[in-house]
Amino acid sequence: APGPGFLHTMEIHVNTKIMTACFVVATLLAPVAIRAAEVGEKDRTQPVAFVKDSAITTKIKTKLAAEKLSSLVKIRVDTDAKGMVVLSGTARSQEAIDKAASIARDTEGVDSVQNNIKVKVDD
Repeated sequence: APGPGFLHTMEIHVNTKIMTACFVVATLLAPVAIRAAEVGEKDRTQPVAFVKDSAITTKIKTKLAAEKLSSLVKIRVDTDAKGMVVLSGTARSQEAIDKAASIARDTEGVDSVQNNIKVKVDD
């Protein structure tokens, strides 16, 4: 029958195998974990940009509504993450188009305005 030293040697052998297996698994998973962390960092910045874009768009729409010009209601406002505003839709006059662009340009957080609004006289 094997003595007490045999069991101790067997425990060390099993523990060594377990530690080696854990090390191999950790080594193989490390690149995956690092990549997941990098992707996670990028994904966390998107909600912040979305909130910023939405805030700028809301400010511009609120200012347009405050003007109480019915033709400004048909204007669409889109904002990208860099503060560029794109205005589109229709207005009854060039004056209304210019007013919408001016409101957008004068809004905090706006870096540039692309004005695609067209004049459309209602029948």
